[in-house]
Amino acid sequence: MPIPSIRPLRALPVLLLATMLACRNTADGVQKDAAKTTEKMAEAGAEAGNAISGGAKTVDVKTALLADSLVTGADINVDTDHESRTVTLSGEVASAAMRARAEQVAKDNATGYSVVNNLTVRAR
Repeated sequence: MPIPSIRPLRALPVLLLATMLACRNTADGVQKDAAKTTEKMAEAGAEAGNAISGGAKTVDVKTALLADSLVTGADINVDTDHESRTVTLSGEVASAAMRARAEQVAKDNATGYSVVNNLTVRAR
């Protein structure tokens, strides 16, 4: 019976070392991927929160405009940009007094936001 050669066994430590390094690289990659995913999820959550906050401010202002007896709120569009903290009014109103009143109602209900009044007065 022939004696097996020892040469193939000399390559075993190199093979084991290469396997261990590959596994470590894979583990590091998984950690980095997990960190990136967590970061992206946090960013998405913040964006969703901003959209909700902006939407809530829009509802507050629109509701106040509809409730105000001096303003025809149905003809006024309200857009909110939470990031720039701006509420924009657009659309048509019947008079300059109504335009001014709508702006005041928006300012009263959009605390911490600037109000841009793009309302136009309907021609008679």
